Amino acid sequence: MKFSHEWIEKNPWLLIALVTLVVSVGGAVEILPLFFQKSTTEPVAGLKPYSPLRLVGRDIYVREGCYNCHSQMVRPLRAETERYGHYSVAGEFVYDHPFQWGSKRTGPDLARVGGRYSDEWHRTHLNNPRDVVPESNMPNYPWLAKTALAPAEVQPKMRALRRIGVPYTDAEIAAAPEELKDKTEEDALVAYLQGLGTLIKTRN
Repeated sequence: MKFSHEWIEKNPWLLIALVTLVVSVGGAVEILPLFFQKSTTEPVAGLKPYSPLRLVGRDIYVREGCYNCHSQMVRPLRAETERYGHYSVAGEFVYDHPFQWGSKRTGPDLARVGGRYSDEWHRTHLNNPRDVVPESNMPNYPWLAKTALAPAEVQPKMRALRRIGVPYTDAEIAAAPEELKDKTEEDALVAYLQGLGTLIKTRN
């Protein structure tokens, strides 16, 4: 039988196998080199693993689905950098598992939000966004200020992250619950947001 394009299309299992092969090879060629480039695997100067409070805040950020409306990736385009600041680089996110770049922007990008507003502004914004941004369609998160953290829960998270390369020390893990004592979910989320993008200047 002649091996032709038409014959391949009439054999669905063969077509599936060939498409899988092509996608696998193409994906490997695109992705594998990134694991060996220093710019994607080495942290930017001054980057440290998340503190226990910020780590818990990041988990709350993910739990509440903030990434569904807010990206953390500034593209290297003039319009992007003029609005948000320096474009995002992989070295800022080597300790993020998974990173929160995303592409959705119902709300503004948050890659460089750290230090742009006060803690009190963030607390007001989380409780009722329209108090500070009248046109916002973001939901209210009043329960965050009323929900206390569970300090003991952070240590297993830190140990798990250490297994995949985040350089937490035994001393940092042992001291973590004390940092979360008497803190709320709002405290943690604000701490996470205030650290975003602070290692690279937000304006050129």
